[in-house]
Amino acid sequence: MAKLNFDKAHSAVEFSIKHLVISNIKGRFQDFDIQAEGDTNDLSSLKASVVIQANSIDTGVEDRDNHLRTNDFFDIENHPEIKFETTSVSNNEITGNLTIKGQTHEETFNVEFPGVSKNPMNGAQTVGVVVTGKVDREKYGMTFNQALETGGVMIGKEVKFEVSAEFAVEE
Repeated sequence: MAKLNFDKAHSAVEFSIKHLVISNIKGRFQDFDIQAEGDTNDLSSLKASVVIQANSIDTGVEDRDNHLRTNDFFDIENHPEIKFETTSVSNNEITGNLTIKGQTHEETFNVEFPGVSKNPMNGAQTVGVVVTGKVDREKYGMTFNQALETGGVMIGKEVKFEVSAEFAVEE
């Protein structure tokens, strides 16, 4: 079973959510770590653990980021980390336990394995993984919202995300 050494410099955790029913607000988490191992030729053998520091949220607007850190959303004082632990991996799906704001639910997301490549900078065999999906934020206790005069609500319930990660393969 190979150890997969996480390459944070070539990885990202990004998200988007509807705002005022008419646009998407985008952001990312700046501080995260992924521990992974398994046989890259047998995807079902892959195991991964993701830890995201909730206070590292960055939407490009400091006041919004500070509000997202409060109890209305992530409540970083009491729940500083977002965690995901895999339970199964297939050719196109990854399932695991997602914990946000102290609540854990099983989630299944889309996964792509673009392949293995030799990194010309260090000679390491490198594997890429792209995970995409949607999360219902209200299921995790993030229910803050406001009704709009024109109908609908200020903030969408569904958060779309993409995690792109690279790993150096260590046999």
